[in-house]
Amino acid sequence: MTRATSVAGDPAARAVELLSSMGVTMPAPGSLVARTPITGAALTTLTASSGADVDAAIGKAANAFRDWRTVPAPQRAAVVRRLGELLREHLHELGELATLEAGKIGAEARGEVQEMIDVCEFAVGLSRQLYGRTMASERPGHRLMETWHPLGVVGVLSAFNFPVAVWSWNTAIALVCGDTVVWKPSETTPLTALAGHALLRRAAVEVGADPEIHQLVQGAADVGERLVDDERVALLSATGSVRMGRTVGPRVAARFGRCLLELGGNNAAIVTASADLELTTRAVVFAAAGTAGQRCTTLRRVIAHTDVVAALGDRLCDAYHQLRVGDPLEDGVLVGPLINGRAYTSMQDALARALADGGELLCGGERVIVHGEESYYVRPAIVRMPAQTEVVREETFAPILYVLTYYDFDDAIALHNQVPQGLSSTVFTRDQREAERFLAADGSDCGIANVNIGTSGAEIGGAFGGEKQTGGGRESGSDSWKAYMRRATNTINYSTELPLAQGIEFSPVSS
Repeated sequence: MTRATSVAGDPAARAVELLSSMGVTMPAPGSLVARTPITGAALTTLTASSGADVDAAIGKAANAFRDWRTVPAPQRAAVVRRLGELLREHLHELGELATLEAGKIGAEARGEVQEMIDVCEFAVGLSRQLYGRTMASERPGHRLMETWHPLGVVGVLSAFNFPVAVWSWNTAIALVCGDTVVWKPSETTPLTALAGHALLRRAAVEVGADPEIHQLVQGAADVGERLVDDERVALLSATGSVRMGRTVGPRVAARFGRCLLELGGNNAAIVTASADLELTTRAVVFAAAGTAGQRCTTLRRVIAHTDVVAALGDRLCDAYHQLRVGDPLEDGVLVGPLINGRAYTSMQDALARALADGGELLCGGERVIVHGEESYYVRPAIVRMPAQTEVVREETFAPILYVLTYYDFDDAIALHNQVPQGLSSTVFTRDQREAERFLAADGSDCGIANVNIGTSGAEIGGAFGGEKQTGGGRESGSDSWKAYMRRATNTINYSTELPLAQGIEFSPVSS
C-alpha cells in the first residue's frame, strides 16, 4: 500500500455549483446517496423514483409518442441539434461532474461529452437518411417496397462507467427515429443524469418540441425492473453485466418486447512476432489502464508470441511504473479511483485466484491511499499466466491485464476466442496475412475487430456492440438505427388486375 498526493477541495459544493451552471434545480433530498469515488464522501441525496413515479413516466412518454412519431424526422432532429449545441456550451461543466461522480480523469470525462456531441451530429444527419427500399415485384402493375416507422417508448438502462455517453447514443438515435425515451441511469451516477436530462428537456423547449419526449427515473435495480416488465416499453436498451443481461433478456422476451443488450467484455490483443512494440505498448497501456480498467472495452488479455513476450512485458511494466495514480482532478494523473470498495475487493480476489493458478505478478495491484480509507485507488496490474484459467475467462471490472503466450497464429486465434464474451479485439502485426486472417470469418469472433490499435476508443460512426455473452446488440453508428424502428413491407397495386404471387390462380367470382 502506498500513498499519493491529492488536491480534493469540497466536491459536494462543487457538484451543486456545476449543476446550477447547467440550469439544474436540485431535487428534494431522499434516500438515494450520490457519492464521489474520489474521496468516498457523499455529494448529496436524492429521492428515488417510486413504482408510481416510474409508471407515470412511462405513461407520459407513451402519450408524447403519439404526436412525436408524426413529426417529420428532420424536424425531430432539431431537438438533438440543440442538445449538441448545449453540450458544447457545457462541455467542461458536464465533464467535471462526470469526474466527480464516476472518478474519470478530466481528459476522459471531457472526451465522453465530446462523444455525446459527435453522436448528436451523427443523429442529425441520420434524420434525412432513414431509408427504406423499393424492390422488383414479380407482378405487373405492382410496386413492392419497405418503409420504417417509429417503434414507441425506448427504455434506457445505463452503467456508471459512461454515465452520459451511452445514454446519448441511444437517446439521440431514438429521438430522430421518432421514439420517446425513459432513462434509468446507474444509481451511482444520478447527478450526471440530472444534468443530461435537464439539457435535453431545455433543448426540446427551445425548439418548440414537447419536453415530455424524455423522462428520467432514478433508483436501484427495482426501478429498472419496472421498465423491463412494462409492455408500454417497446425497446429496452440495457448496458451492464452479463448477469444483468441474463435476467433482463428473458423477461423482455416473455412479453414480446425488443431488447438491445450491451454486456461484458473480455477483450484481447494478439501481439505477433512482427509487431511494432513501441506502438503496441502505447496502445495496450491506454486500453488496459484507462478509466482504471472500468470500461467494457478495456483490454484484459494480451496473447503475445513467444519471441516477443519478454520484451513486451518489460516495456509494459516500465510504462505502468510511469502511470500516475491519484485524484482525477489533479493535472497529470492518468489513473483515477475504482468506483467503490466492492470493485477493489473483486480485483484483489481475482489477483489472488490468478496467483493460485500459477500466475506471476509482474507489476502493480497494490492499493494507493489518496483520500483515506473510504476511496479506492489501485496501481494497474500485469500478471503473466501459464494458461487461460477460469479467472482469465471471467471479466473483472478493474485494471488487471493477463499476459499469455502462443507460438502458432492459429493457436492464438483459438485462445483469443475461447472466452464467453465477444466485444472488442485487436491484433498487432506488420504481416498483412495475419491482419487479414484476424478479420476473416474464422478469425476474431468479436463485434469489434481492430488492427494495430487498442480495443477501446470506438468512434461513433461504427456500430458498437459484441457477440456471445456480450449480448449481440448494436448502438450508435452504421445502420444501428434500425433497432429503434419497425419495418413495414408495402405492396401497391396500381393496375386494374389482381394477379396473385407465385402465379396462383384463384377466381371463384365471375366477371
